[in-house]
Amino acid sequence: MSTPTQTKQWILSNKPTDLPQLFGPSPTFTLETNALPALKPDQVLVKAHYISNDPAQRGWITKGVDPARLYVPPVPQGGVMRARSVAEVIQSKSEKYKKGDKVIATTGWAEYAVLNAKDLQPVQQIEGVSETHYLGAFGLTGLTAYYGTKVVARAGPQDTVVVSGAAGATGSMVVQIAKKMLGCKRVVGMAGSDKKCRWVESLGADVCLNYKRESFRKDLIEATDGFVEVYFDNVGGEILDLMLTRMKKEGRVAACGAVANYNTSSPTGLRNWFEVITNRLEIKGFIVMDFMAQGKAPEAVWEMVKALKEGKIKVGDESETVVETKFEDVPKTWMMLFEGGNTGKLVTKLV
Repeated sequence: MSTPTQTKQWILSNKPTDLPQLFGPSPTFTLETNALPALKPDQVLVKAHYISNDPAQRGWITKGVDPARLYVPPVPQGGVMRARSVAEVIQSKSEKYKKGDKVIATTGWAEYAVLNAKDLQPVQQIEGVSETHYLGAFGLTGLTAYYGTKVVARAGPQDTVVVSGAAGATGSMVVQIAKKMLGCKRVVGMAGSDKKCRWVESLGADVCLNYKRESFRKDLIEATDGFVEVYFDNVGGEILDLMLTRMKKEGRVAACGAVANYNTSSPTGLRNWFEVITNRLEIKGFIVMDFMAQGKAPEAVWEMVKALKEGKIKVGDESETVVETKFEDVPKTWMMLFEGGNTGKLVTKLV
């Protein structure tokens, strides 16, 4: 096969304030074919095979967001939509990588990308760990769960932990880390269907509540009788507001995500904020990159791999939703994040 000189790319053409639009007169993304730059020393040409889909990407494209308030630069209008991928080296001018090597790379929504070798991570071959798990359980997703539960929330054997979005990529790892690795006395999950809840319970949750049921509020109050020490928040909005009333004095909230408010220009406010004051609650937002910068990520990954080998955590086909996708349909697969269409990590497999 000849070396490609062009690549298809999905470009951010219109920044959304509400739900991204894939069709119509002002679509959020536009498909383009553009020339690839020539390789320079210490660069590689890679082909994306699997693309990571993450709720955080929605925050990077919001119209009117102040770049000074983001932890990474927003995706510029007219720029390639940002995403991490498992990719294959097609051509290399780096001593670190050769043709055929598999790497973790920020290719964006592109078939091919020319990248600096220093910005890539090699895919390690570990028994029982597939390539896609480096985008999920043993990638930034798993590290987010690990640091959020162990370091930010300081969860331990004496704690009851409540996890929202427990059937998602991060939440499903939080459930396992809390129950199986940290030995928390009780773990309560929340998910969007009875089927997902049964899966969350199979991972180790003592109980999982379907937040779409009419009885959810009553169910949550019963499940948190006596109140709880730790809440791992992936959703924000009304569920966070309710959970503020279910925390023990000096309870800890690890604020990881706010997916309930990502696709609306009128986000839900908090009516129960006074609970934070009266019960001396600790709410701490965190970004996994802060821990990555400390150089301790390999340590954490190997600790989770050890837990996998010891049977403490489950990582398999059920812990990810891999969707075979034509490149022309990449945005459609990404939108499944906001439709509850995935269990565990949502991964795009380019076909």
